[in-house]
Amino acid sequence: MQPQNQDMNKRLILASALMFLVFIGWGYLTPDTQPVSNSNKTTTQANSSVGSNNVAPSTTTVSNSTNKPLAPNSKNSKIIATVESENFLLKLDELGRVDTFILRGDSYVDEANVHINLIDPQSTKPLEIRFADKDLNDKSFAVEYKSNIDKLVVGNEPKSIILTQNLDNLLVTKNITFYNDGHYDIDVKMSKKKEYFITPGFRPSVEINVYTIFQGTLLKQADDTIELIEDGDLEKNRDFINSNILSAVDRYYTTLFYDFDKTFQGTITPYKDDSSLIFTKFNGDANFHGFIGPKDYRKLSKIDDRLTEVIEYGFFTFVAKPLFLLLNYIYGLVGNWGWSIVLITIFIRLVLYPLTYKGMLSMNKIKELAPKIKELQAKHKDNKQKASVAMMELYKKNNANPMGGCLPLIMQIPVFFAIYRVLMNAIELKGAPWILWISDLSLKDPYYVLPLLMGATMYIQQVITPNTLQDPLQQKIFKFLPLVFIVFFITFPAGLTLYWFINNVLSVAQQYYINRLFEKKKMPIK
Repeated sequence: MQPQNQDMNKRLILASALMFLVFIGWGYLTPDTQPVSNSNKTTTQANSSVGSNNVAPSTTTVSNSTNKPLAPNSKNSKIIATVESENFLLKLDELGRVDTFILRGDSYVDEANVHINLIDPQSTKPLEIRFADKDLNDKSFAVEYKSNIDKLVVGNEPKSIILTQNLDNLLVTKNITFYNDGHYDIDVKMSKKKEYFITPGFRPSVEINVYTIFQGTLLKQADDTIELIEDGDLEKNRDFINSNILSAVDRYYTTLFYDFDKTFQGTITPYKDDSSLIFTKFNGDANFHGFIGPKDYRKLSKIDDRLTEVIEYGFFTFVAKPLFLLLNYIYGLVGNWGWSIVLITIFIRLVLYPLTYKGMLSMNKIKELAPKIKELQAKHKDNKQKASVAMMELYKKNNANPMGGCLPLIMQIPVFFAIYRVLMNAIELKGAPWILWISDLSLKDPYYVLPLLMGATMYIQQVITPNTLQDPLQQKIFKFLPLVFIVFFITFPAGLTLYWFINNVLSVAQQYYINRLFEKKKMPIK
């Protein structure tokens, strides 16, 4: 046992705090990766396996029956049909693609109060077909689709629209059935067998910022494994087989194909801005399902529970997903995401209480033994081995374990990072109020009340927590941690700051209780 072991617990706390700052600071300091729109630039993609890309750039403004302005739409696209429901406005263009998908509802507006369009007007769009035959492919981008109806209003019952394209000796028919919740069935028929590729489109580019955990391509395989291809990871075409879900995602939204009765095969190809595109391959007729919309757990589970796999929490998914399910369950009981965060924080503290209780007692014991340990260090300063033996004997006599606080803290780290992932990734918090001035838990506290309260409670916790750090530099770093955390949390979503604040309050209460208990039961040093 080394003489410095009495500092182990506090150093581990310091290391954990610094690790957290590195964990969140890297994203915080990394520039926003939101692609820049250029209305005069046509996006191109080199990929011989799926033919040429014909994307119509440029933007203009469209309108609908809602009382808020809408996101821009491609000005070069000719809209041949419109599909409306209470949840979305969808437009189909002359190439049989989803040109526009605008979410309705107060939660789905940007900072300018504009309704969100999930389709990038300058990128490859959902339901675009590309033929393996180059001549046929070129013709398919020159001949317009015809629609059997101009406007479709979808209510509780699904409704269908039929798009047809006559390529001389080949008739292409897309029969699309739309549902109110944003998912659809598609039945593609070819009058002759032809090899072609069809895509769910480029990932939404709405929520790509320093808080984004994952953006790119997500595949769910038939064996239930998940394959992730993050933007920037794909250098060349990658073929896939036996996939049930083909999903292009950003932080909050997705456009995807799925089929749980049979599997997809096809190619993932590099695309602009270090992103990727999914193409599934068919020869002749095809039928499957699709979805465009938010990665909202309840909405996806109502369509099919297996679709919730597109909600990705990163490395800590194995802990984060159960925590989210618990948070979602609590929300079902209380009906407010803010109070749900408060209650799940209390629950987590109660579950971890036995561990934190032992760790806090251990730190109090080590602090009490600190003067005696200094005497032993001074007495055996020329013989570290003898000092270690003497300290071990001291610990044994006083029933103290210098490592007693380490394991409890280590076991809490995955839980902490998992809840961080949950609260940063849950679209359910978007537009969700808590109390008074907190009207959106996915945005920062507008008056910085929660970050300041979080920092104050962190400072109080430091004051009442036994301090065994001997290194002056470590003491200074530890002293300034509350201020550093305030700086970071000022721009963090209010939901995450609320969790940290409540956790601090509970930690202060628990530490105060442990200190009082230790004073009452304190035994004389042997």
